[in-house]
Order: sequence, then C-alpha cells, then structure tokens
Amino acid sequence: MVRICRGLLLWLLYLTVTFNTPAFAQQFMNPQDIRLLIEQARDAWVTQNADAIAQMFTDDGELILPGQRWQGKQRIREELSDFSQQYSDVKIDIHRMIIQDDQAAVEWYYEDTEKATGHRNKADDVIVVDFQDGLISRWREYFDTQTPLTR
Repeated sequence: MVRICRGLLLWLLYLTVTFNTPAFAQQFMNPQDIRLLIEQARDAWVTQNADAIAQMFTDDGELILPGQRWQGKQRIREELSDFSQQYSDVKIDIHRMIIQDDQAAVEWYYEDTEKATGHRNKADDVIVVDFQDGLISRWREYFDTQTPLTR
C-alpha cells in the first residue's frame, strides 16, 4: 500500500512539474496589452493611419467588414488608404471590451463623413478580435446602422 501511494505521489509530482512548464502551458497575451493594442487601433482609425493599422496585424492577418474581407498587411494597408481618400472626420468611442485568452470583443460607437457627399455615417459596432504572437490575426466587425441611436 505504501509503495502504491509513493508511486502515485511521484507520478502526480512528475505530471505537475512537466505540464506546468512554459513549454506545455498555454501562453496568452496579457489583457492590458490587448486593451492597449485595441486602443492604439482605435487611434489609428481616427487618424486614418493605414500603415499603423496594417502593422498591428500578422503577415496573414485578416480584416473583415460586412461584405468585405482583406487578408495580409499589404492588402489591409491598401484598402485603408483607399478608405481615407473617401472618408474623413472619424470619431470612435469605445464602450466596452471583453477580453479572454487571446481574444477580445469590443463594442464601440463609430462615425465618419463621406467626403463626396458630406453625409455623416453613424453606427454601433462590435468587433471580435483574435491575437497571435502579440499581433492581430483576425478582426471582424459587425455594424448596426438600423437601430435608432440615442446619441
């Protein structure tokens, strides 16, 4: 009985040490780093800095908007540069972030002005973001332009 208990204790000790090492432990980004990266992304959207936004993505990262999907830093940079040619006066207010592991859900209020018409676009927006190696691997937005805004 003592041998069985000793053997079981040694086995449990082995498992604990082995699977609690960094090689076996799941490594996630720090929630504060995720929050900071999302705030930097917001600031880059507001200033329409396509280069800064593109650099926040992994090489094969994707940015998905309703009806559009852009993959890779270069494509993201090009599309956001085109966006800044067509829209101005971007305003974004972050309402909340939910962060778990290497994912975040962000709820923000968004406005921009269409340069050609002067029309002010307004939307509540939810973004689901996945992170890999400290960068954005996937950014997917869900706009709501239909629900009456109370702003």
